[in-house]
Amino acid sequence: MFDFVHRKKRIVQAILALAALPFLFWGIESYNSSDGEDYLALAAGEKIPRQEFEQALRNQQESMRATMGENFNDAMLNNPELRSAVLEGLIQQRLLKHEAARVGLTVPDSQLISVIQDISAFQEDGKFSKQRYEELLRGQGMNPRTFEARVRQELMRQQLTDAYTANGFVPVSVAERIMRLGGEKREISLTQILPEQFLSQMRPDDAAIKSYYDSHQAEFQLPEQVRVEYLVLSLDDLTKDLQVSTDEEIKYFEEHRSEFEQPEERRASHILITVPATASDAEKAVARAKAEQLLVQVKQAPQNFAELAKQHSQDPGSAIKGGDLGFFARNMMVKAFEDAVFQMKPEEISNLVETDHGFHIIKLSAIKPPKLVSFEEVKSQVEQELKKQKAGKIFGEMAEGFSNMVYEQSDSLRPAAEKFSLRIQQSDWIGRNAGEPSYFTNGRLLQAIFSEDALKNKRNTEAVEVTPNTLVSARVLEHRPATTPSIAMLRDKISEKVARKDAVEAAKKTGREKFAQLQEGKDGAVTWGATQQVSRKEPQALDNETLRAVFKAEAGRLPSYAGVENSQGGFTLIRISRVIEPVPAEASERRTFARQLQQVHAQEELSSYLAGVRKQYDVTVRNESLEKK
Repeated sequence: MFDFVHRKKRIVQAILALAALPFLFWGIESYNSSDGEDYLALAAGEKIPRQEFEQALRNQQESMRATMGENFNDAMLNNPELRSAVLEGLIQQRLLKHEAARVGLTVPDSQLISVIQDISAFQEDGKFSKQRYEELLRGQGMNPRTFEARVRQELMRQQLTDAYTANGFVPVSVAERIMRLGGEKREISLTQILPEQFLSQMRPDDAAIKSYYDSHQAEFQLPEQVRVEYLVLSLDDLTKDLQVSTDEEIKYFEEHRSEFEQPEERRASHILITVPATASDAEKAVARAKAEQLLVQVKQAPQNFAELAKQHSQDPGSAIKGGDLGFFARNMMVKAFEDAVFQMKPEEISNLVETDHGFHIIKLSAIKPPKLVSFEEVKSQVEQELKKQKAGKIFGEMAEGFSNMVYEQSDSLRPAAEKFSLRIQQSDWIGRNAGEPSYFTNGRLLQAIFSEDALKNKRNTEAVEVTPNTLVSARVLEHRPATTPSIAMLRDKISEKVARKDAVEAAKKTGREKFAQLQEGKDGAVTWGATQQVSRKEPQALDNETLRAVFKAEAGRLPSYAGVENSQGGFTLIRISRVIEPVPAEASERRTFARQLQQVHAQEELSSYLAGVRKQYDVTVRNESLEKK
């Protein structure tokens, strides 16, 4: 059974987050409708449309902004892991809905009514108001039937998950033991037996070297490589060689002055009461009436504009900032909104402004005048732009001729070099995966270089666009197949490897022998380092394996010893000389820790359950569609 009062806030937030239509976010980004084919995943046969994903991502954005404050950065939403997590949440909702239906869960109408009537947003004077309920849903672009269906589905999903999240159980004795183990400290000393101590003693013989060579052929194989000559036709190179006159620069500046000047910008705040452009006259009248009431309050106390925006604006992107939209120039907002802003004076409050998004009350906060520039200030910028334009025209004409010539006269690059005044360059050895310079990291160019026609017939490769406006054609000069050097050439290198391997084995063997002596009570066989105190919470830079060995060692009789192979290839010996028991925790601390442990346990149980549910249904994720558009 649900604890309605305890859960209502979480349920409503989830439902309203799903229900909020994207036009509410017009102050943040534009909304592009998509057809039924633009979906990101199929979960149990249901499509998850891109528009729903983008809405969920915006909800996540607002949640992160509210939580992180000034530390929030919009770029965080471009993180592939975060985008995948948001999509996984939508997939999980679909699957839990199907699972709830499969196991026959239901939500009686009486429970549904009780939850909805207990939502404070739908109440007036502490009582549920049907009129307010319907008005608010219309403002969200929903009707009661749709909203109630989504609340019912959310309640059913929670019946499934609450069986795990609300019923995690960890015995008090277990919680207390974990607290004690976490606080226990052990006083230890260490000594490291490392391979370097044995390297000078290692003298691999010919048989050992040959054995290593024979069993590690792949390790020594040199990859297939080529040396090439090549030509580069680049827009950037053309630009450097061009000249433009001062008269040309001045003319271009006069014709494009607006491109170099910063236009006037205005900073405004607004309160938005949303209503769809397709809404009925009655729905628009309700929204207008609400906006007019707010306008009266704003006019009476303009100093309270930000607070009223936080309370009443239905643009979540700006409401949490007191309605502030920041600075913007013309052609950045919808026309009616923009026209109003650019006719206002600082601190002026507008009358109602109607757009396709609803009704706005606007306050103009500041004006940033246009910034004019002189020709001298942008002369170098104008020069570069003119050069680029001229080079672009020349490059377009040259590119086609260059491509044709390296193909038609494929036995040499020289004709193309002479015709287009290009320098033939030569590379060092290049492998199939990459080479220098950076042109030879281009997969298409490498594929052409290592093609049969280029390798065997020594023909020019096609002209490949390795970066925008940069074409490269190459011709193979030398080809070196994949080979394995002889044992004679690799002898010194192999000798070092075998010696290292033998030293590692010697270090481990010595470590195990000394550990056995310690267990027999021969402590004098080892010189110990300084003592230190460690705990599971404060490992003092010990690696996980060593720390695990410290606390796995028997502590009934001290000193006790432990030994473990270390990451350097040797052996670590450990001496435990004292066990320091933690100070008993207060009853309140024990209760708090037990609750936290129960939550962790319950979350793990829920995660396992959700993973099991996911395996029962077909889920297809269109990863290529998940990329930010």
